[in-house]
Amino acid sequence: MLDILPVRSLSGRERLGKAHGAKISPQMHYAIKKGLKSMFSGSIPALVTPFRGGQFDEGAFRRLVDWQIEHGSSALVPCGTTGEASTLSNAEHHRVIEVCIEQAAGRVPIIAGCGSNDTRNALLHMNFSKKAGAAAGLCVAPYYNRPSQRGLIAHFSFLSENSDLPIVLYNVPSRTVTDIEDETVVELVRKYPERIVAIKDASGDLSRVADHRMGIGRDFCQLSGNDELWLPHSAAGGKGAISVTANVAPALCAEFHEAIAANELKRARELNDKLFPLHYAMFSDASPAPVKYALSRVHDWVEPTVRLPLVECSDEAKRQVDEALEIAGLI
Repeated sequence: MLDILPVRSLSGRERLGKAHGAKISPQMHYAIKKGLKSMFSGSIPALVTPFRGGQFDEGAFRRLVDWQIEHGSSALVPCGTTGEASTLSNAEHHRVIEVCIEQAAGRVPIIAGCGSNDTRNALLHMNFSKKAGAAAGLCVAPYYNRPSQRGLIAHFSFLSENSDLPIVLYNVPSRTVTDIEDETVVELVRKYPERIVAIKDASGDLSRVADHRMGIGRDFCQLSGNDELWLPHSAAGGKGAISVTANVAPALCAEFHEAIAANELKRARELNDKLFPLHYAMFSDASPAPVKYALSRVHDWVEPTVRLPLVECSDEAKRQVDEALEIAGLI
């Protein structure tokens, strides 16, 4: 039997940050000093960006933030892939981050999506997020440009040297084409140990968890970017997941992580089986259309609207989502 070491999550009080004058606890000071390793673990939803009438639905987003925190999410990620960051204007992008930090009010850390295929624009997002009170920036490998590994090192080096915001690397080669190779991750973390504090790996390659850990030579926060691999990723040493499914099933995902952290593998497998159809249903059509539809089935204050070039999910995808929601006991 695999022995998964428990991962201690900070309590709500310990997570208090600077947002709106919230007092920082000694534990938070320690976590920041040690590179935020203790802050990022558990179920971390990559939040959708609700739209209404073609515009950012701030009211629905505030309700979503509260609902996520109340149901056990340990951190929040606005403006990632699931948040449709690529079709937000810079003004919208920054407003979504600002609202998320404001509404969370220090209850959980915010990992702000700061990725761009333009290095200078990524830095703009990072500097804004730092001033707004984000705990870290999620920085995806530049997409479309297809930089070499040397280009990736130059990109992340520039960000590390020109912003004080800690970086969570985001590797998702199925979307970006460019893969942040193991050797590149190791080189960057060794070069900037106080700045590059974690990685969200959505490569689907579980061997990378051990490769990163062994190459870096110390504990390093690794988060799964694939919901369906959350359990084996944790067994290999991962600390949790930045999740699509957690948008619609925050309590189940939080309970799932707690079972893993407590080494209750039988319970973890039971919850994994309950969540598994939902993991696949979230990608039954172009994401995030299925998860937005799922949220609209669970809450009447979320619309399933996505921005072009994405369209609402197909009838077949809706059928799969509905079936998965029933299996998970969510409808």
